[in-house]
Order: sequence, then C-alpha cells, then structure tokens
Amino acid sequence: MTLKDRINEDMKAAMKARQADRLSAIRMLMAAIKQREVDERIVADDALIVSLTDKLIKQRKDSLGQFEQAGRQDLADKERAEIEVLSVYLPQQADPAEIAAAIDAALAQTGAAGPQDMGKVMAVLKPLLAGRTDLSAVSGQVKARLAR
Repeated sequence: MTLKDRINEDMKAAMKARQADRLSAIRMLMAAIKQREVDERIVADDALIVSLTDKLIKQRKDSLGQFEQAGRQDLADKERAEIEVLSVYLPQQADPAEIAAAIDAALAQTGAAGPQDMGKVMAVLKPLLAGRTDLSAVSGQVKARLAR
C-alpha cells in the first residue's frame, strides 16, 4: 500500500468516525498532494508526499509559535493537533547517532575539506535524511564539522 493509499484510507476512516479535526488535517494534506500533481502533471510518489508533509508540518510549527506569542491558545491547540495528525505520515525520525554517522559518511564520500564543500555534502545527505530530521539542524552540524 502506498502512502497516498494509506492517507486516503485514513480519510475515509475519519469520515466514518466523524472526527472533524482529523479529517480536516488529512484533507489539507490530500489537497496539497493533488495540487502538486496537477501543477507538475505527475503522480505523487512516497518521497514527494513525505516532503509535502514535512513542509506542511514546518508551516504549522511556525504558526504555532506565532499563535503562542499572540496568546491565542485556541489556535495554537488547533495547530498542535494538525501537527500530530500529519506526523503519522512521516518516516521514523533519525536518532542523533544515525545523523552523525550519515554526516561522517557524506564527508568521506565527498572528500569535503572546508565550508566551500557544504553544498556537496548536503546534496548527499538530503535524500538520506529528508523527512526524518530537520535538515536545517543537520546543515548546522555539517557547517560546524567543516569549520574545524
């Protein structure tokens, strides 16, 4: 079963169970998937769906921070619930040891010697860790390693 099929099945289950908040979050994800498929004239594969889900979660986290700063707890709770629903569709998160090992392997593979090689290293790491960790944090770790 593809990730798209799983999302469709979860949407049907949420409809039958009358879970309005869950259904709303899943429909938002399906709309983003369909929009990307129409715009690019493609059929979304699991990797694309994971990247879209990751993007939607990042948007929700940004909104969550802004709502909390503004004292809008009701909207913050809604964003938190959407993050929880969407997180189910991401692969298992990478642990710090796995990330460090991937960085070591990428540095060895690319022969990176300094900050100018940052792009090469991230090009190797992105497909390995996309959707499994925050790539901006990984980028910071790589930058620190290359600065040594």
